[in-house]
Amino acid sequence: MSFTVSVRAAALPAAVLTALALPAAPAHAAAVSVTATVETAPVSHSGDAADDPAIWVHPTDPAKSVVIGTDKKGALEVYDMTGARIQRISGDYGNNVDLRGDIVVSADDEAAGGNGAMHIYRIDPVTRQLKRLGDVPTEVTAHGICLYTSPASGKLYAFPNSTSGRVEQWELAVNGDAVTATSVRLWDAGSAVEGCYADDTTGKLYLGEEDVGVWVYGAEPTAGTGRTKLDSTGSGGHITADTEGITAAGNRIYVSSQGSNDFTVYDRTTRAYLGRFAVSNGTAADDCEDTDGIDASAANLGPAFPQGVFICQDGSNGAPGSSGNQNFKFVPLQRITAQFG
Repeated sequence: MSFTVSVRAAALPAAVLTALALPAAPAHAAAVSVTATVETAPVSHSGDAADDPAIWVHPTDPAKSVVIGTDKKGALEVYDMTGARIQRISGDYGNNVDLRGDIVVSADDEAAGGNGAMHIYRIDPVTRQLKRLGDVPTEVTAHGICLYTSPASGKLYAFPNSTSGRVEQWELAVNGDAVTATSVRLWDAGSAVEGCYADDTTGKLYLGEEDVGVWVYGAEPTAGTGRTKLDSTGSGGHITADTEGITAAGNRIYVSSQGSNDFTVYDRTTRAYLGRFAVSNGTAADDCEDTDGIDASAANLGPAFPQGVFICQDGSNGAPGSSGNQNFKFVPLQRITAQFG
C-alpha cells in the first residue's frame, strides 16, 4: 500500500456570506406518507449507532448493487438490495460515508487520536467487498463527508466537515492501491455541520448547518466561501432542526428534517421548495424516525428497485422480530416521485 498526503496550510480568507430571502410560508404543511419495502439487518451496536448510507450501483448487473452504511460505534457495513449484510468491517468508527465510482470514503472522527481521518476503500464489483487502501488525517475533525467529481477537471474531491463548523476540501487521486491526498480548501461554515451533498452536474455543494439550515456553495476548489441559502430552520423555513442528511436523485433534492421526522423536497434546478414526506409504518418495514443520513438514486437497482431507491437511517427501529438496534429503510423512489414529480 502506498500513501501520500500533501496539506495546504493556509485557509481561505473569510468571504461575505449572503442568503437568498425565503418566501413567507405557513407552519409546516402535513407530510405525505410513503412506506419502505426493505429494511437492512440492524447494526451490531445498540443505541445511537447507525448513521449514514451510500448507494453503489453495480456497473453491469443492477441487482448486485449494494448499500454501504455506517455503524459509528465501530464498523462499516455492506448490504445487498434485500437488506442482508454481506460484509462488516470492524474498527471503522465512521459517522458518514460517500462514494464515487468504486471509491468509498468514510469520515471517522475518532481516528488519528481523535483528530479525525478519512478512510479510503475500493469496492470489488465481483465480490462486492470493500478493500481499505489508506487513511487521510484531516485538519478538521472529520464527522460528515461527501464526495465530488468535478465536471470541469474530472478530479475527485472529498469534503470532510466537523461539529465545530469547519469544512475542508481534499483532492483525492487513487492509482491502483496508492492514494494521494492534497488539501485544497479550508473554511468555517459557522456552527455544527454534518450532512452534505456535492452535485457533479451543477458544481454546487449543499452543506447542512444543523441548527440553521442548508447552504449552497461552489464545489470547485477555487469557489471561495460565498454562499446562498437553500432553506432554513428559522421563520419562513421548512426544516426542523437538526438539519441532517442531504442527497439528490433525478430532478429532486432531499433533506432530512430530523426534528419533524420527515424529509423536505426541492427542485434540483430552481431549488424551490416542493413539499415534504414521511416514511411511515408499512407491512414490510416500520417507519424512519429521528433520521440522520439519507441517500437516493434514480438508477435501475434491479427488480425490486427498477426506478431507483430512497434510503433513510432509522433512529428508532421497531420492526417486529428485530433486535431494536438501528438500521436503514429502502423506499422505491417512484413512491416519492409520484408525489412530487
